Amino acid sequence: MTTEVTKATPTCCGKNSGGECVCAKQATCSCGRQSALHCTCEKAPAENTVSGPRCSCRARPAGQCTCENAAKENSAVTGGACACGARPADSCTCERAATSGSSNPNEIDFTTKK
Repeated sequence: MTTEVTKATPTCCGKNSGGECVCAKQATCSCGRQSALHCTCEKAPAENTVSGPRCSCRARPAGQCTCENAAKENSAVTGGACACGARPADSCTCERAATSGSSNPNEIDFTTKK
């Protein structure tokens, strides 16, 4: 999971080095003692899994960013919003992002077609 989170994605903060998202490496759990998704305190069960809308580095829930972009990431969305409403429309990081737009014409859906 750590490899996936630190890999620079299209929603990454834009600061990447060697294909890794700098902000994802900076993100910590809410207690600040461990890196995000590696929490060892009493909040570990909730902190070590992230679903739904996430901050741009995908290591923390949207609105709970702990990297150097926290001020920007944790502010209210202005303008167009993602389908979940937690992120700007052009940087959606929730599960709805995959279903909110049109399907990719280069992909074949083998799960629903017979």
